[in-house]
Amino acid sequence: MSTRSPITSLNITFLGTASAQPSSTRNHSSLALRLSGDVWLFDCGEATQHQIQRSSVKMGKIEKIFITHTHGDHIFGLLPLLASCLNGAGGITEGMEDPRMHVDTNAPPLEIYGPLGTRAYVRNGLGYTHSLLSSPYVVHELRQLSDPQSGDFTSLPPLPQELHGRNILQVDGIWSDIFQDSIVSVSAAPILHSVPCVGYVITEAPVPGKIDPKKYIADIKRTKAPMTVMRQLQQGETVTLSDGTVLHGPPRRRGRKLVILGDTYDPSPIIPLAEDAHLLIHEATNAHLPGIDENTKEIDTYETVEARAKSRGHSTPQMAGAFAKRIQAQSLVLNHFSSRYPGDESEEAKRIMGGIAQLAAAEYGNSVICARDFMSLDIPHSKDGNE
Repeated sequence: MSTRSPITSLNITFLGTASAQPSSTRNHSSLALRLSGDVWLFDCGEATQHQIQRSSVKMGKIEKIFITHTHGDHIFGLLPLLASCLNGAGGITEGMEDPRMHVDTNAPPLEIYGPLGTRAYVRNGLGYTHSLLSSPYVVHELRQLSDPQSGDFTSLPPLPQELHGRNILQVDGIWSDIFQDSIVSVSAAPILHSVPCVGYVITEAPVPGKIDPKKYIADIKRTKAPMTVMRQLQQGETVTLSDGTVLHGPPRRRGRKLVILGDTYDPSPIIPLAEDAHLLIHEATNAHLPGIDENTKEIDTYETVEARAKSRGHSTPQMAGAFAKRIQAQSLVLNHFSSRYPGDESEEAKRIMGGIAQLAAAEYGNSVICARDFMSLDIPHSKDGNE
């Protein structure tokens, strides 16, 4: 178990919101989850490290990287980012000793999670570019039932900087608690795309309930108990005072749950993990926007656009909204847009993205946010009671 401190703030920053090809207003896919000071990345498309440098996300705080699938627009930025995070370079001339060849393998590694092929991609990419890293990393692979259940899926031997990673096998169709400490856990499930793809669910452990000090002050003062008992009560503990009075702290509240999906035309396998999420991030690559998007083809209909999106393994806003309603998500953010949809502050972008949000909201039944690069969202606890 980790000694991670309780999460005082939970924030999502979108580093890239494009699908397939970047545009002048959208970079390739990546987002940063900030758990107080720690950073977890989800996907790492081309130029992600440039996006981090332009954002408030601290590269030196990256602990973990979760890859949804190995399409290039979701992973091509991983090797450059590792080189920057772990002080990588191309070596030195013959006869000189490079201190990076002596890696402290006892140091905490940067952890990477992803589907089959992630480890081979990283190992081969670093190996054939002669990239030396001064700190360790490790790749854990989420193996589907049709995958080899052991081995590295590459003949290239591990690099000195690579620690031994786990091959995590499915149980009952999901990967439960691929990471867990006393504060937060991550589980995953396969979602349907044109290639093997993963959706991730991040769940915060129950947190202290809201305390009303006025309920306790009189008893504490009467018995001359130290005010430090308030800390115990805040944690939901029970305290017995010197006169036998028993004080009960407020019950703990459910922690926050975030669902971050990769590309998908059907994420239903993740439903058991995703239900009652505080936040769902769902792709909405293609939309039919007659009268809103001037590039809308006259021969297209909602049905033809949906069929084309599904044929390529993607979703429409309506599909995303319907899924959010199905899992009873409290909030929905759309992501991974076609490069034809601008992501800036122009009137055209506001009109088009507003139309996309409305299509999703009509199915979802609540308001919807469309992500843009560098958008940053704080995820609060639920407003209602101990939920």
